[in-house]
Amino acid sequence: MNPRVLADAVLIFHASFILFAVFGGMLAYRQGRWCKIWLILHLCCAAWAATVVIMGWTCPLTPLEQQLRQAAGQQGYTKSFIEHYLLVAIYPEGLIRPIQIALGFGVLAINTLIYGLPSFLKRKAALPGKK
Repeated sequence: MNPRVLADAVLIFHASFILFAVFGGMLAYRQGRWCKIWLILHLCCAAWAATVVIMGWTCPLTPLEQQLRQAAGQQGYTKSFIEHYLLVAIYPEGLIRPIQIALGFGVLAINTLIYGLPSFLKRKAALPGKK
């Protein structure tokens, strides 16, 4: 298969993985109950994404995409996936370590809200005097 097509597929998968890691908890909670398969899959993905970002590791998908781009005759990039594709849209300056750590904890905070809000609302509705 064409290395450029494979690099684009890795790019799309990588972006989808990031979106799922951040917001996938919403898929796990449907119609007032948790879907165990989505729940387990999402918690694993969110934990991996937060760990990679907080620890400053390079996701294995980044060098894979770069190798495929170079095999296709395209120029690879030296920055991380987030720095290369998303940084310009999110931050006008370079991605510094404190911001990277904040992003990792942001993933955890968003998912804490996603998982905690339904339980909080359910308990609040069950309080005496609430209908």
